[in-house]
Amino acid sequence: MDAKRSSVRLVVAGLLLGLFMSALDQTIVSTAMTKIIERLGGLDKFTWVYSAYMIAMVVSTPIFGKLSDMFGRKRFFLLGIALFMGGSILCGTAQNMVQLIVYRAIQGIGGGALMPIVFTIIFDLFPQEKRGKMMGLFGAVFGLSSVFGPILGATITDNISWRWIFYINVPIGILSFLFILKGYHESANRRKMSIDWLGAVLLTASILLLMFALELGGTDGWAWNSWKIVSFFVLSGVLLVCFLFAERFAKDPIIALGLFRKRLFTSSMMISFLYGGVMIASATYIPLFIQGVFHKTATQTSTVLTPMMLGVVLSSQLGGRVATKFPFRNSMVLSALTLLAGCALLGFAMDLHTSRLTITLYMIVVGLGMGVSFSLLNISTLSSVPPQYKGSASSLITFFRTIGSALGVTVFGAIQKHEFQAGIHALPGADPSLAEKIKGGQALLDPAVQAKMGIPAEALNAMLAKLGDSIIFIFQWSALLPLLALVFAILMGRARLQAQQGQQGQQGPQRS
Repeated sequence: MDAKRSSVRLVVAGLLLGLFMSALDQTIVSTAMTKIIERLGGLDKFTWVYSAYMIAMVVSTPIFGKLSDMFGRKRFFLLGIALFMGGSILCGTAQNMVQLIVYRAIQGIGGGALMPIVFTIIFDLFPQEKRGKMMGLFGAVFGLSSVFGPILGATITDNISWRWIFYINVPIGILSFLFILKGYHESANRRKMSIDWLGAVLLTASILLLMFALELGGTDGWAWNSWKIVSFFVLSGVLLVCFLFAERFAKDPIIALGLFRKRLFTSSMMISFLYGGVMIASATYIPLFIQGVFHKTATQTSTVLTPMMLGVVLSSQLGGRVATKFPFRNSMVLSALTLLAGCALLGFAMDLHTSRLTITLYMIVVGLGMGVSFSLLNISTLSSVPPQYKGSASSLITFFRTIGSALGVTVFGAIQKHEFQAGIHALPGADPSLAEKIKGGQALLDPAVQAKMGIPAEALNAMLAKLGDSIIFIFQWSALLPLLALVFAILMGRARLQAQQGQQGQQGPQRS
């Protein structure tokens, strides 16, 4: 990339807007979903509004990362913006839930291009001594978007219309598109490469089957031990093995398997995967705990994650800034220990009588531990690979974090449901049929469901207490993830980002 020909401020502004937009749409829908269901119906399908976006993004991320290595970052970033805006406009015009789900998938495909390419362009654009600072800034924006999403979604839905949570992406996307189109110039000197069509098809099919199994498993008609779900998992595994075999012989593979021989690269991927599980557990179950134990509505808890995400923003910036001062291992070990402490506080120090202030402090600890990964793992990954693999490598960080989140939702959800059901059955005079109806207990948080079931106040409070206990149990299990991440952080070695300016895009990690 020709840095002299690029307007750096214009490019940074365009990338920040693109990242903010794609990250925002992962959370902005949550507080608007009640109104969306009221207008469009489809209560039995609404979870796919989230799932369609995530599945499409997971599938497209590694493919766009590889294509950006082959044909340039700019064209695929612009394509991602165009797809995302097009999907957003379509979402705003949806007349039923099926249409909204399909249009969200289009958004997800666009998001799969944006996230990895943003961080790769930053790494290309800035010299070594500025990369840490910029990665910290972009990691902070990602965390800030997660905070801002539910708040913005609730505000727009209550004061304008739920459709505008999608239309708001259009002016943001146009500005991002124009800034990158005008300001970003990259070298056209790229090695001629061939598209690995077989690898792309096998990888896409394997991921789709895995994600469908994770999303459908445990729902009505799709029990985890049913032949359909088992078949999905088996076929996904078979196709993954076929993909790995095909990549060994591909001229230009979608994922260069040789990268995983690098200890720093593999450790970064595994930490991203494990942190994805912790992130989804925190984002999912802390609001549920506050709703159930403190008797708050979903709207009242839309800002409950703000302290944690502000911790993410702060530590993301710190993680980027210390990348040139300390080995990656040192920073990630401290991050994993902090995150472990946060999970342990939520799982072993918190109970049903813990004050909101104390829970807020625990959440801040979790955020401080988690945020470092948003900047530092991108730096460690991109520092460990040759220039021709940077787009693919950056996409894999997003890929592994999202897969970790998807698996985390499934595994923690199953553990929480089992613990809650056991608690309900242990209550004096428990009704087994009622326990089956409320499943994991989230339905108890809906006043309409409470009224429909006619549960006496005393029994309801006892059930909500069991819900709180089951969530605490989840946080106890979640502490295993930062513990494993600590092992991989130690394995990162002594590599760190060089502080000296050198040949742009050519320097690797420095041994200290």
